[in-house]
Amino acid sequence: MAKKKTIRTIPQARTPMPEQAPAERVKNFEEVACGYRLEDALVEAERCLDCADQPCVRGCPVGIDIPGFIRKVAAKNFHGAYDVITDTNLLPSVCGRVCPQESQCEGVCTVGETLEPVAIGRLERYVGDMAIAEGWANVPYIEAQRHKVAVVGSGPAGMACAADMAKAGCAVTVYEAFHEPGGVLKYGIPDFRLPNSVVDVEIGKLRQLGIRFECNTLVGRLFTLEQMLTTMGYDAVFVGTGAGYPSFMGIPGESLGGVLSANELLTRCNLMRARDFPAYDTPLQPGRRVAVIGAGNTAMDALRVSLRLGADKVWCIYRRTAAEAPARAEEIHHAQQEGVEFHWLTSPLALSGDADNNVRAMRCERMELGEPDASGRRRPIAVPDSEFEIEADMVVFAIGTNANPIIGQTSGLKLDRRGYIATDESGATSIVGVYAGGDIVTGAATVIKAMGAGRRAAQAMKAYLGLRDTDRVYADPGSDPAAAERPFGIARAERGFARVHLA
Repeated sequence: MAKKKTIRTIPQARTPMPEQAPAERVKNFEEVACGYRLEDALVEAERCLDCADQPCVRGCPVGIDIPGFIRKVAAKNFHGAYDVITDTNLLPSVCGRVCPQESQCEGVCTVGETLEPVAIGRLERYVGDMAIAEGWANVPYIEAQRHKVAVVGSGPAGMACAADMAKAGCAVTVYEAFHEPGGVLKYGIPDFRLPNSVVDVEIGKLRQLGIRFECNTLVGRLFTLEQMLTTMGYDAVFVGTGAGYPSFMGIPGESLGGVLSANELLTRCNLMRARDFPAYDTPLQPGRRVAVIGAGNTAMDALRVSLRLGADKVWCIYRRTAAEAPARAEEIHHAQQEGVEFHWLTSPLALSGDADNNVRAMRCERMELGEPDASGRRRPIAVPDSEFEIEADMVVFAIGTNANPIIGQTSGLKLDRRGYIATDESGATSIVGVYAGGDIVTGAATVIKAMGAGRRAAQAMKAYLGLRDTDRVYADPGSDPAAAERPFGIARAERGFARVHLA
């Protein structure tokens, strides 16, 4: 019997992730983080205490059995580890790279109370990457049903919902407005953080479940949700269109040439391959002096993309301090390493143009922090007589996004006051048979939270369609009054189960 690990007996230091050197990586779009080697993964797996109360599982939005998969890694049973992860998450290589583990599973890790937390995300990525290299796939036996299900949007929420509905035997079709599936994973995240090749392989595993993808299809313009439920014959529809409508500040000069949203910059560069112009036809005039407004993960991506496109100078403009910045600490650190200059406590006032109506400068003012606002962060207050100017020939707004309005404009769905789709806790909308989840419901959030929303909606959709949810086969013994009367056996509600199709 293995000796129980304690905080004193495990490796004390978190295993570092090998990375490209800053001076090299700023010249290419290859991944910054190179991934664990075998010896790195085995050492880090030994740091898990295999806690009885498993706070990391509760901290994971999709409930991955984290101690279970790490035990498999420590035993060098990597295929077993992959099976454990993919019981609840079909995108381990994606989530291992882009999930904010520091505020989720790792943020509540017991080891983190004394030492640095276990690198759960890095271990998940290691297992996911091995699965890609070895060609593993977790495709269960699927008993076909008569139900047709449509998913609108192929981002994380849509993919998670589609996978669960396909496993339940439904014929699933995913509709995607862009020419390639993947949603924000494809258009919003650069290859140096999440390679498109990784997303493509994970999408391929969804195709193995029988899921069909229809790209270049804008639901709400070609046909409506109501038409999908009637003339198109779908029994249920899930909407996961995300929140990709960019926000601007409304300051003078936003219509000048060279002013764009981070969404446009990243979509052109990532999905439409403007970074490889002229090999690809997508035009993108890179700035030499670029100012990016905002300090979230999208802002960090825009800053670092601008450097790789050849900018001489790149500034991050943010009205609060680094402590309040929404971006992951790792992303800010990488941007600083690569040469981004941060102007904290700085707010733009107006953009100035040249004779050709192209942006040439941004007028700003200094800020100081006051009392907390509704977000819980300290409110920025302008410092009198502190105005100054930054010369810039490209200004990128990365200050958040809004709900994509097309679905709401073209259907009878009830929306909330912000324009997002209103749902109950299960994801059910105001139209019977239509469910929604992810950023189109909550506003911009994380990949794994969107996947969790997609899975919750799938659970409700299965109940709506009368399908037995195989993820919830057996009830809690405590809920079966007969459980105390028998030493073994299945719950009474499960006895004699037979599937019946009603005409």
